[in-house]
Amino acid sequence: MTIDLSGLNAAELNALSKEIEDRKVEVEKEAKQNAYSEMLAIADKHGVPFEEVIALHGAKGRKSGAKAPAKYANPEDASQTWSGRGRKPAWVHEALKAGKSIEDLEI
Repeated sequence: MTIDLSGLNAAELNALSKEIEDRKVEVEKEAKQNAYSEMLAIADKHGVPFEEVIALHGAKGRKSGAKAPAKYANPEDASQTWSGRGRKPAWVHEALKAGKSIEDLEI
């Protein structure tokens, strides 16, 4: 399918773009509703309440937003902390270059 856009001015292109974005949102909602309906039908086919299936699998996996507690703090700015996981922050590198040990930075 090809649409000739060369004859459209800026206002028409903007209006078309808005229509496209609105339709994309509708299509996504429809897809989610269809998936939900199919999942309900599968749960019904197996004689299991859908809510129980969701509850069974809802608690698995990593909790989003869960942060590890801070183990180290910047001696010059206590608001800068690091859990010891992932990349070392710049202030840790600077402190180590200045002769401090990682133990000196522990909270």
